[in-house]
Amino acid sequence: MRRGLAGCLFATLLLTSAVSAAGPPDETSALASLQRAVIEAIDRAAPSVVAIARVRESTEAGRIIPRPDPFGREAHVPEEPAPTDPDFVPNAYATGVVVDRGGLILTAHHVLAEQSTYYVTTNDRKVYRAVVRAADPRSDLAVLSIQAGSMKPISFGDGSQLKRGQFVIALGNPHAIARDGQPSASWGIISNLSRKAPPRPSADDPTGRGTLHHFGTLIQTDARLNLGTSGGPLLDLEGRMVGLCVSLAAVKGHDTDAGYAIPVDRLFHRALDQLKQGREVQYGFLGIRPTNLRPDEVRAGLHGTRVAEVVPGTPAQRDGLRPGDLIRAVDGRPIHSADGLYLQVGKLPVESTTRLDVLRDRRPRRVDVRLTKYPVRGRTVATSREPAWRGLRVDYLSAWIDASGGPLRRGVAFDEGVAVSHVEPGSPAALGGLRPGTIITAVAGQPVATPKQFRRAVAGHAGPVELSTLDAVREGTLTVPPP
Repeated sequence: MRRGLAGCLFATLLLTSAVSAAGPPDETSALASLQRAVIEAIDRAAPSVVAIARVRESTEAGRIIPRPDPFGREAHVPEEPAPTDPDFVPNAYATGVVVDRGGLILTAHHVLAEQSTYYVTTNDRKVYRAVVRAADPRSDLAVLSIQAGSMKPISFGDGSQLKRGQFVIALGNPHAIARDGQPSASWGIISNLSRKAPPRPSADDPTGRGTLHHFGTLIQTDARLNLGTSGGPLLDLEGRMVGLCVSLAAVKGHDTDAGYAIPVDRLFHRALDQLKQGREVQYGFLGIRPTNLRPDEVRAGLHGTRVAEVVPGTPAQRDGLRPGDLIRAVDGRPIHSADGLYLQVGKLPVESTTRLDVLRDRRPRRVDVRLTKYPVRGRTVATSREPAWRGLRVDYLSAWIDASGGPLRRGVAFDEGVAVSHVEPGSPAALGGLRPGTIITAVAGQPVATPKQFRRAVAGHAGPVELSTLDAVREGTLTVPPP
C-alpha cells in the first residue's frame, strides 16, 4: 500500500510541476485528464482479457469457497470442485489475451504444464474449456483455443518504440482474483528496456537460458505484476497492447518489485502468426560459440563479439566464418556482446540469409550466411503440421540431432540431408525400415537438404521410392513401399 501511495504522490507532483510550468496551476484538471485516459484505456482493453485456470490431473485441482449458512449450519462443499463453478479457486492461474474473434487466446508458454486441463473465463463471465493450439518455449508464447462466439481481439501498439518513463497499464488475474473474468489493473512507468530474464537452470537445459528473452528483449516496468498476471497485456494510454506480461514472480515463487513484459515487436508478431495457425515457430541457427571482447579491447574502441569456435558442418563453417573473427554487426545492427549476437541471429527465421560485418586480421569483410534451424529446447506444441509422407516426417539435421542427442556420422554437414523425426507404427515408412534418427540424403538419387526439398522430391511418386540413408554405423538405401 505504501508503494502504491508513493506512486500516486509522485504522479501528482509530476503533473503539478508540468501544469505550473505551462501556466496557471490547475492540478485537478490535469489529474482528471490522466484519470480519464487510464479509465478509458482499461475499458477499451478489458473485454479482450481473460482469466485462465490450470488444473493438473495429478494434483489437487483447487477448492470451492463455502457459502455462509444463515442458520449457522456447516456449509456444504462439493467433494470434487468443478472448475466451471463461479466459486472455484484454482491452485494454478494466469491471464490471457484474445487475439482472434474465433476464440484464440494468447498467453505465456511458462504457464502451461504437462497433463493439465485449461479453463478460460471471459469478460462476460462465461467459462470455457480450452485446448492448446500451439506453444513455443523460445518466445515464451502459447495460443489456446476455446469454442466461443464472436470475441473482441486486443488492439496492438508498437512495443519497439517505447521510452523509459512512459506510462503503462497492466491487466491481469493476480492471485486468481479476476477469476470472474473481470481483470484487475495496475499502472506505472517503463523502467527500462532490453532487459534479460534471469537464468533458470534445469536438467534439460543446464544454461537456464532457453528463451530469446534471456539475451535481452524484455520491457521492465514498475507496474505491480503479482502472481497470475503472466499472459496479461501491458497497455499504453491508448489501450493498445505494447507488451505481454511475464511477471517472473511465478518463476521465483514470490512477488518482486520489478515486472517484465515481452515487447510487441516484429519477432512477437512473427511468432504469434505461426502459433495462431497451429504451427511450430522456427528460428535461425548459425553454428558458432561466440565470446565477449576483453575490457582492454572495448576501451580501445572495438565492439562486437569474437568467434571462439565454429561447429563443423554448420552454416558458419560452410560460409567461411573462422575462429578469431570479430562479428561487428548483423544485417547492419551493431553487436556489442555474445548475447547480442545470439539475440539478433535468433530472431531470424530458418533458411534466411543474414549479412555479417566481420573484422578479420584487422580488415573488414562481409560474410553472407544462410541459416539452418535452431534446436529449440522445451515443450513445443503444433497442432497443424505438414502431412506425413507414407507415415514419415522429417526435420532439419541441426534441430533433430542436438535435441535428441542422437548420433551424427562424422563428416556429414547439417545441409547434406534431413533427419527422420517421426514414423507412424505400421506405416509404409516403418515397413521400409525407417526409424527416428535415420538421415536421408537423397530421394531416388536426388539430394535433399531441407524438409521442403524432401517433400518436393517425394511428391508425385506412386510406386516404391528408394531413399539414400545414413545411420550411426552404415550408409545404404531403403525402399519405401506405396501406401
